[in-house]
Amino acid sequence: MFKELATNQLLKNKPMKALALGLLILAFLIAPVNSQPKKRKALFVWGGWEGHEPKQCVDIFAPWLKEQGFDVEISPTLDSYLDAQKMKSLDLIVQVFTMSSITPEQEKGLLEAIKSGVGIAGWHGGLADAFRSNTEYEFMVGGQWVAHPGGVIDYEVNITNHEDPITAGLTDFKMHSEQYYMHVDPINEVLATTTFSGEYAPWIKGVVMPVVWKKLYGKGRVFYTSLGHVAADFDVPQAREIVKRGMLWAARALGLN
Repeated sequence: MFKELATNQLLKNKPMKALALGLLILAFLIAPVNSQPKKRKALFVWGGWEGHEPKQCVDIFAPWLKEQGFDVEISPTLDSYLDAQKMKSLDLIVQVFTMSSITPEQEKGLLEAIKSGVGIAGWHGGLADAFRSNTEYEFMVGGQWVAHPGGVIDYEVNITNHEDPITAGLTDFKMHSEQYYMHVDPINEVLATTTFSGEYAPWIKGVVMPVVWKKLYGKGRVFYTSLGHVAADFDVPQAREIVKRGMLWAARALGLN
């Protein structure tokens, strides 16, 4: 404000040149010494069923987020959700916690942080098969796993939105993993899908199921993909890239809308 006022007076060549010059000097004196942007904060919370290799998956993405300039904390306990002040200071929560249970206090801390504007990202059962008895939590995620007919099988993922920054430039790809059949929220903005062949459950032949989506919960951004049964699934370049971009989108980082 001081800079603008001083500059305007100098440009107009009015009698207040001395005052304007003083204001300009004052503006520079009170300007912050360090004008670098605030470092974004991310919290990874992992645990639950070990078959989904939660820690191994965290070890893929946490170092990458650090490389993107995030201050990253990794926690093996849901008690991290109890610190309301810290939770609301975050930019991103990445939860990798299949099944298990969550206390009312832990759930409240998580959901209130997201409602306030903190983003959350996750994959497979670590987000959409956690805390099966907590319907408000499922409301936040936008979906819940109910089956994976045939177990680990070969299937295709189809990119359905080629304009969204999370999936732009990516092509359809193959997976050898669990093909998740889910109950999903119609408000989800679906970015990729898969189609069931009916080989293992004939009554669902031709069903098109969301694989990647984004949505809002309160002011918070929610990103989810059903990919990522085990860490090796992220050896598929598209699967890994979708999670990377999804985390950045949820955290409102790097200009992703």
